[in-house]
Amino acid sequence: MRAQDTIAAIATPPGVGGIAILRLSGPEAERILTALCGRARWESHRLYYCRLRHAGRTLDEAMAVLMRAPRSYTRQDVAEIQCHGGEVVCRNVLEAALALGARPAQPGEFTRRAFENGRIDLAQAEAAMRLIGAQGEAAAREALRQMEGSVSRGVHAACDRLNAMLSEIAACTDFPDEIEEAPTARALCAQAKELAAALRAACDARRGRVLEQGLNVVLCGAPNVGKSSLLNALLGEARAIVTAQPGTTRDAVRGSLFLDGVRVHLTDTAGLRETEGEAEAIGVARAREAAEAADVLLLVLDGTRAPDARERELLAQTQRQARLVLLNKCDLPQAEGLPEGLAVSALTGEGIDALRDALRAMTATTRQDGALLTQARHVEAAQRAAGFLDEMAGALEAGLPVDFAAVDAREALAALGEITGENAEEQIVDAVFRHFCVGK
Repeated sequence: MRAQDTIAAIATPPGVGGIAILRLSGPEAERILTALCGRARWESHRLYYCRLRHAGRTLDEAMAVLMRAPRSYTRQDVAEIQCHGGEVVCRNVLEAALALGARPAQPGEFTRRAFENGRIDLAQAEAAMRLIGAQGEAAAREALRQMEGSVSRGVHAACDRLNAMLSEIAACTDFPDEIEEAPTARALCAQAKELAAALRAACDARRGRVLEQGLNVVLCGAPNVGKSSLLNALLGEARAIVTAQPGTTRDAVRGSLFLDGVRVHLTDTAGLRETEGEAEAIGVARAREAAEAADVLLLVLDGTRAPDARERELLAQTQRQARLVLLNKCDLPQAEGLPEGLAVSALTGEGIDALRDALRAMTATTRQDGALLTQARHVEAAQRAAGFLDEMAGALEAGLPVDFAAVDAREALAALGEITGENAEEQIVDAVFRHFCVGK
């Protein structure tokens, strides 16, 4: 990609719509806009009505704006044309811009220019794409927070602490007669351990995955304990078939709902039991696989009877998983010897609100920590930086000269720099922008 080319792309999704937006960025943006709109003078950041013309014919009526550098998304001259939506109109306007000297933008090239021109860092660029693809209110809030620099501020604060440590090491090395090495080494060791712990505490990859992909909740248990009825009660619709005959559910039945802006994926599975029927046996096998992969397991028991041997085994096998034990049919007389759990009734709705509250708590996405790292790439880099800080502390505790610690401190600094892109390798930057849409 050539940074001084003028690029053009349709920035709105394909299809029929009221408005489509053509975006241009680069040194020729104003000239191309003038040629299309026939306007001689442009006041920056002011929207104008115009008729788009090219090659002697009128293309559309439109609104157009010129945003002169550096007060634009890319810090280059940026022009945007709001034309009527529709495949033909969009294609004609884009082809006219290309004929006038622009070239088609690559995926994410507008945001990449914003990054390369210093308007945003790499973490903010990634957040912009996550905001576009957010599937829930909580994911959108988190992406917006990171776009505004929450991750970047936390990373820069950690880098400042590392640079301060490197300054202490340099001072101790350069002025051995004035600065004692032993107390300096002890202080640096404590600082390295503290920063490593802070970096690890800021990492929460699970939270990022739940925000972006949703919480995967699986209902499991014996046949006829009310799993399908509970799924329907949670969703507020008759998604799963419910009958008195055991083994009705043979394949996974799915639905989703939002709790505090987080998408919760619910999966109803086949009842776990020994069976000779081939179809039901496949369903039971799939149920076990789904239960093992669940973020949260809803283990459903029939509250009108004590658990049988298979259910007791299932309770023991899943006690290390994130789970909720549900005692269904609480509207009927309850049996003795039931394990501790949440009493619910799929028939009357009793306890369903409490179940939603319990699931809401298990989404675990409400944290005010401004430097929280939730993206896999960020978490990996921060964990690597923490590892270098561990090595730094270990070297100092072993009595090695303090200048040895500078090597690990610089490695930690480089790892953190990958998050914001300050020293990220080209292939890392390429990988980030490869997933962007054209026009962003």
